[in-house]
Amino acid sequence: MDPRDTAPDSWEQEDDGEAPVDVQLPAAFTALNVNAKPFVPNVNAAEFVPAFLQKGPVENPEPAGTETAASMEVSDPGAPVENGDTEMTPEETWEQKGYEPNEAEPGGGPAGDGGPAEEESPQEEGMEEEEEVPKPKVAPIPPDAPKKEHVNVVFIGHVDAGKSTIGGQIMYLTGMVDKRTLEKYEREAKEKNRETWYLSWALDTNQEERDKGKTVEVGRAYFETEKKHFTILDAPGHKSFVPNMIGGASQADLAVLVISARKGEFETGFEKGGQTREHAMLAKTAGVKHLIVLVNKMDDPTVNWSLERYEECKEKLVPFLKKVGFNPKKDIHFMPCSGLTGANLKDPAEQCSWYTGLPFIPHLDSLPNFHRSSDGPVRLPIVDKYKDMGTVVLGKLESGSISKAQQLVMMPNRHTVEVLSLLSDEVETDDAGPGENLKLRLKGIEEEEILPGFILCNAENLCHSGRTFDAQIVIIEHKSIICPGYNAVLHIHTCIEEVQITALICLVDKKTGEKSKTRPRFVKQDQVCIARLRTAGTICLETFKDFPQMGRFTLRDEGKTIAIGKVLKLVAEKE
Repeated sequence: MDPRDTAPDSWEQEDDGEAPVDVQLPAAFTALNVNAKPFVPNVNAAEFVPAFLQKGPVENPEPAGTETAASMEVSDPGAPVENGDTEMTPEETWEQKGYEPNEAEPGGGPAGDGGPAEEESPQEEGMEEEEEVPKPKVAPIPPDAPKKEHVNVVFIGHVDAGKSTIGGQIMYLTGMVDKRTLEKYEREAKEKNRETWYLSWALDTNQEERDKGKTVEVGRAYFETEKKHFTILDAPGHKSFVPNMIGGASQADLAVLVISARKGEFETGFEKGGQTREHAMLAKTAGVKHLIVLVNKMDDPTVNWSLERYEECKEKLVPFLKKVGFNPKKDIHFMPCSGLTGANLKDPAEQCSWYTGLPFIPHLDSLPNFHRSSDGPVRLPIVDKYKDMGTVVLGKLESGSISKAQQLVMMPNRHTVEVLSLLSDEVETDDAGPGENLKLRLKGIEEEEILPGFILCNAENLCHSGRTFDAQIVIIEHKSIICPGYNAVLHIHTCIEEVQITALICLVDKKTGEKSKTRPRFVKQDQVCIARLRTAGTICLETFKDFPQMGRFTLRDEGKTIAIGKVLKLVAEKE
């Protein structure tokens, strides 16, 4: 109590307080500084003009001047103590990061270390001015954010087809990554003898991904065109990371299948074990309706923008995509491009006179709007969670709308939570509609109590949860037969759970849709059956008829996708 009282006292009666401070400089001075630290910035921030007026009449004595200077220096280490401080420090760090990379996320930490050390002192002094600089950049975004339609685009395809490079190039072309950052990446990549990888580093941010040149986790970034706001989900192409890719595809509205036109690369990606086939199939199962096939690496010496090679890739892909369930006339669009040079991504390529359609980004902009119901029940499958001044969860809002301070229920644990703040693609908003990728800060639940695959619902309309359900399954690839008692891994929306086929109910004829009268004893590849499945733990799911996004799933085993299916009905647990 005592020292707290003395701090304001010395402000009001600075003349009285001056003499004792001079006498006991070491002891009283340090005490004053430590206590003045939370106070000074707050007074300045809250009431700007009065603070100046106060200082005017009182002739500023030297101790007071040194005091404020000292407190400014101190204010850095003690940042988290007071709200006023915490508001300043993030902006400061953004400013500092802004000197090296422009993006807040990619490589901000290591890059920013060199700069701030020398620049610290001028920055502290000019803190008041700098505080106000970043705010106008953020402020204009919320008003026009809701007008633009949100579209989530997932980049899929075989490993090394050029997904991350195209993503990085798009971010550069739309101005989301500045030239200087890319030059820095290029320099670093050259040092590692990997100069063609520098564009992918805009999305592959961690060291392991950069060293190996392989995406592991789903990279996120966003860019805007005239009409739409796009979130890029950069899925990994390697077959070991297919589960991550499924999580990415389940959030997407639109998939971009990237294939390499380079001799030999297209063939390996498309053969039985290649990821081109599996990814296209998984995207379809995850509910992606529209597919854009980018034939990448057209600038390669073995291809040299040749129409024959482009048509050859197209001819091989169309029958397969048709088999997966895409309609070649309506759902699929082919286009040639080069991720490394950026040809035909934003502007038409001169080398490619035979392609008459729109380049990639204008084509995305011209796509018809997606129909989403904002008045439906709230459904937000959780993709990821972490601790940051509370519990933060990430996910795509599938239906309904969420606003600040709303009470929601976390299923299947039935925790009631409150939304403290909403971020849509790093921009804070008060409410969000369906299709947006959100970060929510929640109150009333611990981070340890949430798992990916949990779902946020509104209390009036909870989603269904259970362990047993009947589903129609198509066996896509399996060497031997599948009998009751077979175990696999179930991927449904963002949830991953172990599952057992407990019973086979009937076979379904692919052509006529007729169901067999007798129960099959087994099913084999390319057959369609209705089976009863039971998961190891309780999961959230809906029937495909009621809610397609949460009623379709894939079954995987031994690193391969075995079957795709849709939930027909939920079976109540026997007491």
